[in-house]
Amino acid sequence: MPSTDVSSLSMLGQQTETAQSPEEAVLEKVPSNHAGTDYVVRFTAPEFTSLCPMTGQPDFAHIVIDYIPGEWLVESKSLKLFLHSFRNHGAFHEDCSVYIAKRIVELLDPRWLRIGAYWYPRGGIPIDVFWQTGKPPEGVWLPDQGVATYRGRG
Repeated sequence: MPSTDVSSLSMLGQQTETAQSPEEAVLEKVPSNHAGTDYVVRFTAPEFTSLCPMTGQPDFAHIVIDYIPGEWLVESKSLKLFLHSFRNHGAFHEDCSVYIAKRIVELLDPRWLRIGAYWYPRGGIPIDVFWQTGKPPEGVWLPDQGVATYRGRG
């Protein structure tokens, strides 16, 4: 099995501060040892937090990111710190969700990516946001994201 070149990484294996904003957060990538093979990578952030840009109150989401790598993989510690950088950042649900996906696409140029952002209700209305880069390649096993539609007392 080939080893992965990690020489360009600046955060892995050392203490790293969380960026003050998503725009300042650094996302890092590593070469894929299986470029040319279609497989799905899934990241799940069940406790994502951002702030309402109007009230400053916290908003919470369960975010699922699926992608089919091309030449690169996102380095997971940098992704975790990137997602954590939203904790004190004010943005609407839709903006956070699509921004996350577009930053990953910009970094990796994956064969395909989708994000499902399942926001918990505040004010009585859950807002779920879904985005993908296009149709997934045929023949790829793509499991359901497994997040149930929000149900109140109904």
